[in-house]
Amino acid sequence: MSETKKANIFVRATKAIGGYFRELKSELKKVTWPSFKQIRNNTGVVITAIIVVAAIVALLDFAFQYIFGLFLK
Repeated sequence: MSETKKANIFVRATKAIGGYFRELKSELKKVTWPSFKQIRNNTGVVITAIIVVAAIVALLDFAFQYIFGLFLK
C-alpha cells in the first residue's frame, strides 16, 4: 500500500491563508466602488431615516407613557 504523506499542518495553513488572500484580492478588483457623491447622498438618506424613526419611537413612547399613566390613576 502506498500512503501519501500529508504536508505539515503549518504548511497547509500557510497555503490556505495565502489562497484566501489571493482570492480576496481578485474579488476586490471586481467591486464597483461608489463615487463620493453617491456616498454623501446615501449617508444623508440613512441619517434622515434614523431621525424619522427616532421621532416616531419617541412619539409612541410619550403616547404609551401618557396612556399608561391614565390607567394608574
